[in-house]
This record gives sequence, C-alpha cells and structure tokens, in this order.
Amino acid sequence: MSDSSHSPSPSGETTTFLIVDDHPLFREALQSVIRCDFPSATIAEAGSIDLACAKLGDGLDVDLALVDLSMPDTHGFDGLLRLRTAFPRLPLAVVSAMEDPRIVREALSYGIAGFIPKSSRREELARAIGDIMSGLVYVPAGTETAGEPADRARADIVARMKTLTPQQIRVLQMLRQGLLNKQIAYELTVGETTVKAHVSEILRKLGVYSRTQAVIEAGKIDFAEVLAEEAKN
Repeated sequence: MSDSSHSPSPSGETTTFLIVDDHPLFREALQSVIRCDFPSATIAEAGSIDLACAKLGDGLDVDLALVDLSMPDTHGFDGLLRLRTAFPRLPLAVVSAMEDPRIVREALSYGIAGFIPKSSRREELARAIGDIMSGLVYVPAGTETAGEPADRARADIVARMKTLTPQQIRVLQMLRQGLLNKQIAYELTVGETTVKAHVSEILRKLGVYSRTQAVIEAGKIDFAEVLAEEAKN
C-alpha cells in the first residue's frame, strides 16, 4: 500500500482508491493524478488481480478501484469478471491502453463506472476520476453507450430473465451469492442433479456459457423487478 493517510475528504469521509495495474510507473503516475483532487486519500496498489482479490478479501474498503484490462494473470475481460463476481458492490473503473469502442462498450456492459484510456492527458485523467467520484459514468469522447442502445440492451436482459421459472430465479439468486451446487441443493431440498439441470436451463435461456456470465447478466438489472413481475404471474 502507498501513503496511508487517513485524513477526511471534503465530504468528511476518507476516500480510498485501489489501483490494479502491473506497471509500477503507471501506478505511480495515477497516484499523482489522484492526489491532485484527493490529497488526503488512502491509495492501495495491486500488481495483479490475485493480489487485488486478496486485499479486498482481507477487508479493504474501497470507494473506487481503477483496473487495467491487460495484466499477466488475466485474459480479455477475465480479471474484470473475477472482481465483479467476487465483489459485486465494488465500484470499478477501467484504465486501459485498449481503446477500441467495441472493447469500451463490452467493458461498460459489466456495470463499471467508467472507461479511461491510458493515452489520456493528465488533466483528462483527473477529470475522468472526478466525474466518476461525483456519480457520473465516464466514457471516452465519441463512444456511443447511452440512450436507446443501452435501453434496448437492458430490456433484452429483463425479457430473458422473465423466461426463467420461479425455481430457476431462486437458483440464480443463490448463484449470485456464490453458493455451490451442493449448497443450493441443500437449501432447496432437491438433488444436485436437479440443480445442475436448473443451471443448464438458466444458461440456455440467458444465452450465456458460464455461471459467471449468468451472474454478470443478472447484475445488470434490478433483480427485485423480475421477482415482483414473477409474483404477479
């Protein structure tokens, strides 16, 4: 961990950042940018997703994690998915050298708070972090992410979720809690074979290929909405 000052931010609370990047020089540069607007912030560092998970698992309370997509222990969006699945309430923003709009849109679909290109000037980096900490979703200029496409994507997820049976919704809820098949079977008083069948159907109906992807899809919407709709039917 870097400088661990615990002076309060202007809001009266300590602001804590976690920088997840395998390049020490970039971590140092990002720290310098953060200190401009958050001089009293606590800033933790992790050179890998494994180390980030260990720190978070040990109870590190983070206001914003700034995560690189390209690190030795990750491939594609694997690292982002691991963090999003293990710590679903963790505020995440990507800081990456990969700036293809398709990559930006894919990253945003996982519910991150922003996508900041590493090529951004110092002033732009500071503004992006400030916007995110103010509750805005930051995207690079020219990236189409909001409006009708986002609305259609959300409507599609809700529609797919509504094809699940009440029992499948319960199983999906337990998947989101990180329960194993045998634990779900115990909770529902059914056999593991039945749970496996439910999971297979959940994956098929949601159009995904893994439990992790199913959890990510479910996390994109307000789960209570679907449950309320199911209760009416």
